[in-house]
Amino acid sequence: MTAIAVDQELVDAAIELARTRTPGREWSGAAALRLDDGSIVTGIAPVALNGAVQLCHETGAICEAFKRDRRVVASVCVLLADQGRGYWIVAPCGVCQERLFAYGPRVEVGVPEAADHRRWRSLPLSELQPHWFARVFPEDGWGYPAAE
Repeated sequence: MTAIAVDQELVDAAIELARTRTPGREWSGAAALRLDDGSIVTGIAPVALNGAVQLCHETGAICEAFKRDRRVVASVCVLLADQGRGYWIVAPCGVCQERLFAYGPRVEVGVPEAADHRRWRSLPLSELQPHWFARVFPEDGWGYPAAE
């Protein structure tokens, strides 16, 4: 399977959800995932009184992909930045990396450029996390079947 890079359409889908769902909020963000059929699903973190039970922006979108029985091929998360003038791209946290690894090491994720966090590049999970613990298991024995 050819890698599908994070692109502007995916970034824009995440930004649009953050802008429309949480307008004017001091802290906002969202995620967008591209599925193997080309569709895009988005997610946003619900607010919880107990911060220990909050979820990541990617979680709802990952659940939607699972519900549709589709593979995730690319993922990006954005956060409000620059005093509300723009959005930063953020790499998936460790927990979301684990969730995305269920779809294989070739899932592309957006990572920020060091000089400007509004700019990004696309990396496969295998490069983002080269020492992932499950590499010791056969590829066909972990998570979703290997992509063809």
